[in-house]
Amino acid sequence: MAGTRASRLGLVAVCMAVLVALMFISVDPETQYYIDEVMDSPQDYEGDVHMRGQVSPGTIDSSTSSFILIGIEHSLSIDYSAAAIPDGFEEGHTIAVKGQLMNNGAGWILIANEIQTGCPSKYSE
Repeated sequence: MAGTRASRLGLVAVCMAVLVALMFISVDPETQYYIDEVMDSPQDYEGDVHMRGQVSPGTIDSSTSSFILIGIEHSLSIDYSAAAIPDGFEEGHTIAVKGQLMNNGAGWILIANEIQTGCPSKYSE
């Protein structure tokens, strides 16, 4: 009976190990890039991209659903018409944006599908 119990425990352990391995294999880590890194060679990042930058002061335009995301050296126009605006989205704040980076002929633009801000509670005292 001890052999049967040990074999069942071994089988359960193997199944758990397989499930954990499958979980790690199926999770695709999403790399978040800083805007300057992307805009140094935007053609390398064309398509789906997740980037971080600062909302340039005075550039949020609610009539066109756009703003400018800035880094140290580069800036990028963001179209947020397809994204929900989270709490804490303000000019001058650092945000993360997921979307489609594309060249529209006049330059590079990111069509955002998700905007993330930091936790507002960490900024308040």
